[in-house]
Amino acid sequence: MAFVTWLKRRLVVVAGLLTLAYLLLPNVVVTVFSFNDPKGRFNYEWQAFSTEAWRDPCGVSGLCGSLTLSLRIALWATLGATLLGTLIAFALVRYRFRARGAVNSLIFLPMAMPEVVMAASLLTLFLNMGARLGFWTILIAHVMFCLSFVVVAVKARVMSMDPRLEQAAQDLYAGPVQTFLRVTLPIAAPGIAAGALLAFALSFDDFIITNFNAGSTVTFPMFVWGSAQRGTPVQINVIGTAMFVVAVALVLVSMAVGNRRNRQKA
Repeated sequence: MAFVTWLKRRLVVVAGLLTLAYLLLPNVVVTVFSFNDPKGRFNYEWQAFSTEAWRDPCGVSGLCGSLTLSLRIALWATLGATLLGTLIAFALVRYRFRARGAVNSLIFLPMAMPEVVMAASLLTLFLNMGARLGFWTILIAHVMFCLSFVVVAVKARVMSMDPRLEQAAQDLYAGPVQTFLRVTLPIAAPGIAAGALLAFALSFDDFIITNFNAGSTVTFPMFVWGSAQRGTPVQINVIGTAMFVVAVALVLVSMAVGNRRNRQKA
């Protein structure tokens, strides 16, 4: 009876911890098997502890090349989607024009559409245009499907902005550029950053749309998929673990900076 009472009081906390453990379990498995020394081609069973893969993460031919390519595409796609998405978000919130409602609805279409449908549509477009499949077709495709996520993130932030802050800046003789740089942009920055991070993660991780429009170009997700057919090298787990650690470190640093700013304001 006491246990039931204790569980009822902490049910939300227990459920949250179990959900977090469920989400982190694959990352733990990847990390553990990055120190494995498999006897065969597949890294699916624990054999012996080894740090050889960590000492030579680029020991597998083509792995680091595909990783570098994916990072380049993700960075450029993030830059393009963030720039265009921010402009679209401000236009949808601040201005009234014809077909504004239709544009708002169309923004959600790439998010709701199955990736395979968008991938096939983009491939048809590129083939009809006579474009050569490769880096640029992948980049255009990634900007297109990341755009909606950036617009949604930035739009939510812009809609919550208090217009009186910009009016106060103008009353204090700030010009349009100065008002935007010192008032509007800092307030919208968290939404822009959230959209950029989401775009980067989606672009780097994408496989379906990339596979349709890559031609002979091989990105990191495509390399992982191809390796899984003939043998999974331990170096893939090393790269995955390193990326997870970097992501967690960035989140912790962001939280520390935010807490420090809050203490300074208080």
